[in-house]
Amino acid sequence: MTRNGNQRRALIAAMAGFALDGFDMLMLSFMLPSLSHDLLLSPIDSGILVTWTLVGGAIGGAGFGILADYIGRARVLSMSILVFSVFSILSAFSTGFYDLLFYRFCAGLGMGCEFGVGVVLATEAYPATMRPRIASYVGLSWQLGVLLASLLTPLLLPMIGWRGVFVVGGLPALAAFFIRRGVQDSEEFQVSSRSRPTGDNPVKGLWYPPIRRRSSIAICTMAFIQNFGYYGLMIWLPSYLTKERGFSMMNSGFAAALMVVGMIVGVLLFGRLSAKIGYRRAFVSYQLGAAMIVLLYSCVQSSQVLIPLGIVAGIFVNGMMGGYGELVGVYYPVQNRSTAQSVLWSLGRACGGLAPLVIGYAAAQLGFAGALGFLGLVYVVDMVVTVFVLPGRPGPVPYTTGAASCEQG
Repeated sequence: MTRNGNQRRALIAAMAGFALDGFDMLMLSFMLPSLSHDLLLSPIDSGILVTWTLVGGAIGGAGFGILADYIGRARVLSMSILVFSVFSILSAFSTGFYDLLFYRFCAGLGMGCEFGVGVVLATEAYPATMRPRIASYVGLSWQLGVLLASLLTPLLLPMIGWRGVFVVGGLPALAAFFIRRGVQDSEEFQVSSRSRPTGDNPVKGLWYPPIRRRSSIAICTMAFIQNFGYYGLMIWLPSYLTKERGFSMMNSGFAAALMVVGMIVGVLLFGRLSAKIGYRRAFVSYQLGAAMIVLLYSCVQSSQVLIPLGIVAGIFVNGMMGGYGELVGVYYPVQNRSTAQSVLWSLGRACGGLAPLVIGYAAAQLGFAGALGFLGLVYVVDMVVTVFVLPGRPGPVPYTTGAASCEQG
């Protein structure tokens, strides 16, 4: 296979997997009412299903991410997507809560590494100058999956039921498995794996030497706030618009869809902005924009203003997704790059999943507008971490083999 051919296949493989992640999560939310009715699940049972899918994703993301630094990114992605596909299809044959819970947890294990390992596979396949843009392409694929699920699931659910939708969700994963069979790891990884010292531990490389520990703490915190902001805003947005701003359910759904469109635009713009001004300035610009726009969004009363403002909010709140692949590529060498991306991102995503609970509690105390105002202030913390905790220079530690220097940020 030619180098350009492998680059394209690596990018398609990474994007397909992360799109399936987004598709699966939104698909499950649409199916919860009907499968809860058929399997006699309580609201608590339904919440546990979602929670343990995310827990499985965090465990699988970390485990498969570490494995990818030993045996290769492409091989691990093929294994993980096969695990997801099998257990997604098995979910269609569930007879009660506990077997469905087991299948969803195992499906989460397979899906958890799709972003972490996928973005490493894709970015390593391209030259360093193109990595910011390639990382943004992988980042936006999640939202494409969300949009596809929002269009297809309401149409398919009345026709084939939740069992059929689980099968439909697993079939594209099988297709992704066959796509990945022809993808090869980058020359950079192959050379590195041949020279890896015996007993080398990629997890230890996240915390030692001390300056690497500082990078890991900063990136994990940034990933946490990224996910906290996304889940906090998207889960509670319909309730905020209907209860406090008088939107109909249809109009609130339309506003949420337009916000997702803004998120896609934001991810694409982030990659280009990072290539021009550096990843650090790009992150700070988006964090400042997110803080200001979410605070403004919580104060605006007019529905005519809220809808276009929601698009702008989407650009800044989720646009930073386009930068984490580049960020890890800059701060970690190829020997533990997959471990860094997957473990730090999975931990941040798992902690960020607490956002619906925290924002719900804040809404009960302060109202939805006050809760959104609190969410805006969280991005100020994100800026502080980026500016003062994330190292600005590589110092004596070789952060990368081929990526851009830390000084560019």
